[in-house]
Amino acid sequence: MLLLPAIAVQGQSLGQGLSAYQRQDYVTASRIFIPLAERGNAAAQTYLGFLFETGRGVPQNYTEAAMWYRRAAEQGDSRAQYSLGLLYDRGFGVPRDIVEASKWLNLSTAASPPRVRESRARIRDAVTTKMTRGQIAQARLRALEWAPSREH
Repeated sequence: MLLLPAIAVQGQSLGQGLSAYQRQDYVTASRIFIPLAERGNAAAQTYLGFLFETGRGVPQNYTEAAMWYRRAAEQGDSRAQYSLGLLYDRGFGVPRDIVEASKWLNLSTAASPPRVRESRARIRDAVTTKMTRGQIAQARLRALEWAPSREH
């Protein structure tokens, strides 16, 4: 009998998770996103990362947020790439690494939809102002060498 709620949640869809998220029912959203994220759903991973970053529906945990963002970012999710880049810039949940921050922000900006590209470019450029020429070159090389990978 105790397993019934867990089984019911496991069969729920990303759309149901998004609906709970939009209603600001973050506990329900997290319960829906977790099994989807564990199965490799990049969108669920990104939303779950945000919930952990902000402490909505789950305890705030930057390390956990970074892990979920990274899993989605590696699959090419531009929102996760952006968020992961910001965590690297600030050193929240990951070691502070301006080169890695710039890499993820470059990738995010390149892959972002037109409506958000300009704002992401401004943030990317602000991070770049803190870097040496060598660091900029290293970040660009990392971004060029990067390729998305699907989880199995």
